[in-house]
Amino acid sequence: MKKISAGLFTSVDGVVGEPQTWHFPYFCEELGAAVMAQLGAADTILFGRVTYDSFAGAWPARELAGEEDAGMAKAIGDARKIVVSRKPLELTWRNSEQLQGELIEGVRALKDEPGDGVIGVNGSIYMHPIAIRRGLRLFADADSPIPLTLLSCTPFKSGTVHLVYGPSEGPALDNQDPIAKKVSEEYDN
Repeated sequence: MKKISAGLFTSVDGVVGEPQTWHFPYFCEELGAAVMAQLGAADTILFGRVTYDSFAGAWPARELAGEEDAGMAKAIGDARKIVVSRKPLELTWRNSEQLQGELIEGVRALKDEPGDGVIGVNGSIYMHPIAIRRGLRLFADADSPIPLTLLSCTPFKSGTVHLVYGPSEGPALDNQDPIAKKVSEEYDN
């Protein structure tokens, strides 16, 4: 079964909507390299139509230009690209196809394809040092939490932090710092 490696830009308060209005002041070379490394490691990339259009409008030309990022541009071009849209699309960038069926079922079918490759979704969590205070949030209100395990944490000079989480069975209190564990236990009592 394939694994999904998802990434996105978020503010400290969890806003993910309209990053083009707040992300760029925090962009730095380290952040760009991390985003490209994540996408470069994927053999399949899942895009929304708007993001696909943005990538397709830039990366093929970068590959042809043969400059510093041409290797990354070729890797993204060579990857299988799946585009999510409710409307039929004419995709011109090589190795691009439209997701068939409904989103959840289509992604499940991709995960169930033979092999153990990675399906990349642009980003892991890149938390920016800004509170937007309104807009689309990463997670909607729900009745139950989603436990996660921190796999890695890398701060960048811009103040943005690259956080990589994976699924968890629940809080890993045995692995916590002793002070954090004590505070958590006292809070629960």
